[in-house]
Amino acid sequence: MKRTPEPYLWLLFSGGGVVAALVLPVLVLLFGVLMPLGVVDWPAVEHLRALLDNLVVRLALIVVVTLCLFHAAHRIRFTSEELFGIAKFDRALAVICYGAALAGVGVALWMMV
Repeated sequence: MKRTPEPYLWLLFSGGGVVAALVLPVLVLLFGVLMPLGVVDWPAVEHLRALLDNLVVRLALIVVVTLCLFHAAHRIRFTSEELFGIAKFDRALAVICYGAALAGVGVALWMMV
């Protein structure tokens, strides 16, 4: 029996869906709506830098970015296979999608260091 990484990819997909549903709407509401409208004051740069100095905050941001990127990669892979009828290129499409997600995680790690 051949083992595949598919269960782990589905795990990352579902985790990313949960994070995208719970965390991203709050961030979009705060930074995309309330702060630009002046309902909530923008945080000071010093305050944001102090937050990012905390290791737990950096790890949480990396986890959020990682799960959201793998969720998006999984959706793009299977949606494009169904929509464009390119299931015969599944392996190449998987490498492209998950490779892009890994590259995004690498950029997030680089930015957090």
